[in-house]
Amino acid sequence: MQASLYIHDIMAKQLTIRNLSPDLARRLKTLAREESTSVNSLVLTLLETAVGFNRRREWLSGWATWTEQDAQEFDVILQEQRTIDEEMWR
Repeated sequence: MQASLYIHDIMAKQLTIRNLSPDLARRLKTLAREESTSVNSLVLTLLETAVGFNRRREWLSGWATWTEQDAQEFDVILQEQRTIDEEMWR
């Protein structure tokens, strides 16, 4: 049971949109062609933009985000490395 819940959480979700007007479908296809992408990718991008979700920023948040404490610790270590040992350079 636990494994199936985990797999359900990480698997991509699907969404079906019903009653799409022919004009809207045509416009989406045109936009996708102009951007050299699939209609699916275009619609995902439009939905993410509409709800304020940035996939790249979300993905990077675990890798490229430092806390204030992380930055302070890094500055201390960096400052220690920049200290010149006068005795060593005589």
